[in-house]
Amino acid sequence: MLKQFFIICSGADTDILKDSSIGEQNKYAGIGATVFFTALMAFIASSYALYTVFDNAFAALGFGLVWGLLIFNLDRFIVSTIKKRNNIIDELIQASPRLLLAVIIAVVISKPLELKIFEKEINQVLLEQKNDLTLANKDQIALQYVPKTEALQQGIEALRSEIDDKETEVNALYDTYINEAEGTAGTKLLGKGPVYKEKREKHDAALAELQTLKETNKSKIVAAETEMVNLKAEYDAQVSSSQPIIDGFDGLMARVSALGTLPWLPSFFIFLLFLAIETSPIFAKLLSPKGEYDFKLEDLEGEIKSWTAQKTHQRSVLLNADNALNDKVYGDLSTEEEIYAYKKKMARDLLKKQQEAFYDRQTKIL
Repeated sequence: MLKQFFIICSGADTDILKDSSIGEQNKYAGIGATVFFTALMAFIASSYALYTVFDNAFAALGFGLVWGLLIFNLDRFIVSTIKKRNNIIDELIQASPRLLLAVIIAVVISKPLELKIFEKEINQVLLEQKNDLTLANKDQIALQYVPKTEALQQGIEALRSEIDDKETEVNALYDTYINEAEGTAGTKLLGKGPVYKEKREKHDAALAELQTLKETNKSKIVAAETEMVNLKAEYDAQVSSSQPIIDGFDGLMARVSALGTLPWLPSFFIFLLFLAIETSPIFAKLLSPKGEYDFKLEDLEGEIKSWTAQKTHQRSVLLNADNALNDKVYGDLSTEEEIYAYKKKMARDLLKKQQEAFYDRQTKIL
């Protein structure tokens, strides 16, 4: 039962193999088993690859089954269309496009399994890439807010510096009128004279300006600090909203790219393994000697070719004979007076009708 299933997988003619030797049946059962297990590996590999894309087991298994059946059909077709010939060069020429297709299939099958085998290493590479992307994303978003924040900070420092300068001026005026009252500077007269009063009024005016300036600049500083807080909140919100995109950076293309950064030798050996599996049925047929099945198949095809050629020749001879008989029959008829008189009468009637139709048309035109 199992052997019969693998023979069907090989694409061989079961009716011919039924009457062949056990060894010949086992050879094609082995080829069919290789085709089946290659398709099974394709199903597993594609299911895993599609699971990384859809993140849904049922969808991945469904598409994986379709892909596995497609690979099975291709491999079965490749193996079944390779026929043994008497010249190895002809066989290689016949198998070359099929070998190229086998290489492509091997690449497609091996890549998803490489992703699964090196999953831990790929996750580490993706983690490093995500960290780099996170830092780069923050820097890129910061470019939108840093100039505004720095401008606000400079404005706040300018307002505070203006207050400090005014305070320095007020303190200097205070020292001036105090020294005038004590007689240690200015007129150096002890007591609160006219000069003292003038300097005191100047100080009081500057002090009032300082209070007004403090209130005005304080409100400006509070508004600038509030705007800076809002900019910081907007920056944090934009970073938070874009972070899930970076966290989701682990799709199929990202994993394939991460795999490309790993050492190439292990991946290359895995590819060689699947290439050997995929091409083994082809090379088995190419390297195996011409067996009983090949002779029977060649005999059957030769019989069909001969029968087809014979029928084609018979149809050609029949057509030539029929053409010769028709020529003779119509040649004999052309000499009979009765046929001549009847055809002459029909031609005369047709000529009369043409003349009548021409006369009617010309009359209508006039």
